Amino acid sequence: MRPTRPAAIFPPIPCGTLGDRSLWTRPAPRMTAPFARIDQLADFVGQTVTVRGWITHLRSSGKIAFPVMRDGTGILQTVLVKNQVSEETWARFGDLSLEASVAITGEVRAEARAPGGFELGVAELHVLGASPLDYPIQPKEHGIDFLLDHRHFWLRAPRQVAILRIRHEIEQAIHDFFYERGFIHVDTPILTAAIGERSGLFATEYFEEGNAYLAQTGQLYGEAAAAALGRIYTFGPTFRAEKSKTRRHLTEFWMIEPEMAFYDQNDNMQLQEEFLCFLVQRVLERRRSELAVLERDVSKLEAIAGPFPRIDYTDAVATLQAKGSGITWGDDLGAEDESLLVADYQTPIFIKNYPKEAKAFYMKENPADPRTVLCSDCLAPEGYGEIIGGSQREDDYDKLVHRIQEEGLPMDAYGWYLDLRRYGTFVHSGFGLGLERTVGWICGTPHIRECIPFPRMMHRLRP
Repeated sequence: MRPTRPAAIFPPIPCGTLGDRSLWTRPAPRMTAPFARIDQLADFVGQTVTVRGWITHLRSSGKIAFPVMRDGTGILQTVLVKNQVSEETWARFGDLSLEASVAITGEVRAEARAPGGFELGVAELHVLGASPLDYPIQPKEHGIDFLLDHRHFWLRAPRQVAILRIRHEIEQAIHDFFYERGFIHVDTPILTAAIGERSGLFATEYFEEGNAYLAQTGQLYGEAAAAALGRIYTFGPTFRAEKSKTRRHLTEFWMIEPEMAFYDQNDNMQLQEEFLCFLVQRVLERRRSELAVLERDVSKLEAIAGPFPRIDYTDAVATLQAKGSGITWGDDLGAEDESLLVADYQTPIFIKNYPKEAKAFYMKENPADPRTVLCSDCLAPEGYGEIIGGSQREDDYDKLVHRIQEEGLPMDAYGWYLDLRRYGTFVHSGFGLGLERTVGWICGTPHIRECIPFPRMMHRLRP
């Protein structure tokens, strides 16, 4: 039995059936009008063009119809008048359904009421790829598990398109920021024998070499590259086998990790400030329409400016205790603690100089308080928590050996890393910014799973 058309779709016009598989195999029609993308239509007003894309909405009054399509660059309303097109074209319209791919030819007209400010007066309509009526995502509410199971379709929704466009803008801005400042982009291994963090590892057998691990960070290799090139950054996927189900965690995410020779902790935090302000400003400049789709309060983003407050960990603990937190000195900050700390600020804040037991082995011991290390976490406002973790790196060979031993790490895996301290050691610093957390904060999304095309979480490996 053929599925029933959803109520949001126009009543069927009896001029063919979607079950006719010939529609699926016909060769693509030859177009005589120039092809144009929806975001280019301002350049073609008054001209006839062909636009290719997918149907998102359909409505008809019987003699006039309004197929709405998308092509990845925008949304376009087209206008089909029955007595102005061929019977064949009108018949093809009758067979349309959600997500059918089409080529529509017509005159571009300015129309302020239409999405994007333009519409297409249809002369020809050709179905390139039919779509059955049981397209999974219909114009109704769906549960999040259903949407994630159909993520390959959910990506097409306007909200998801807006998020991915903002993610793209942020990625491009990242490269632009570092390029303009003379940083060199360096690619680091995804498979490694040397781990950088305490969190869980994804292990795999590596021929006769024993276990290899999916990289938790590119930092250690970035430090070696900084000794060659001065200032570098890495940008790639990282993996954490953490059994976490929070709205802020993924098992696979992308991280940006600069490493800078001759930068101390203050230099490091200054660069982070400039970096975050640059990313926010870029999105405000170029992706306001996408922020509007997301109904993001842009006033929150417009308030982002340096300098960011810098709060010592010890003072942060005292503040949290005064606010009712059960935290004690030596504990790492949890999500609730981070939210309490940023509640009084409109900009990101730095929490610096954590206890060394709460942080990774490679962080520089604080000369003013050996119980702590010269590190900082940058917390985003509005409760989005840590988006950057950074530190001055330990440059003293003996102290680094001691910390590796304290952590019970295999010394033989870090021989090359220790060599960086034996041969011309130098003050250096770096940080890691989580791309998805940053996208989530700028977009105002409630959960990180929407900030990557295909999220990987504890119980999510497909699609």
